[in-house]
Amino acid sequence: MSEANTLTRDSVPNLLPGVMMKHDEIRERTVLLAPERTLALDGTGIAIIEAIDGKSTVSEIVHELAKKYDAEVQTIGNDVVAFLRDLINRGYVGFTDGG
Repeated sequence: MSEANTLTRDSVPNLLPGVMMKHDEIRERTVLLAPERTLALDGTGIAIIEAIDGKSTVSEIVHELAKKYDAEVQTIGNDVVAFLRDLINRGYVGFTDGG
C-alpha cells in the first residue's frame, strides 16, 4: 500500500521541503516547483495548494473550498483527496495524522 492510500480527512497535508508554488512568468502559468521537477497547476490545483497551511486537516480544507466556491462538500472532498494523493505519490506533498 502506498503512503497516499493512508491519507484520510483527518490528515494534515503539507508541502514537502524544497517544494513551493510559483508563478512562471515565461510560461504564464502557476507551477509547483520541487528539486529538478515542475508541475503545472490549474485553478483547482492552485486553490488546493493555497489552502494547505500545515495546520488544517483535509476535512477543513474541503469545507473551506466548498464554502468559497459554493459547491457540495462531497464533490470537493473527492477532488481534493484524489489531487492530494497524486501529489503525495509524485513527491510534492506529505502529511501527518491529525488525530
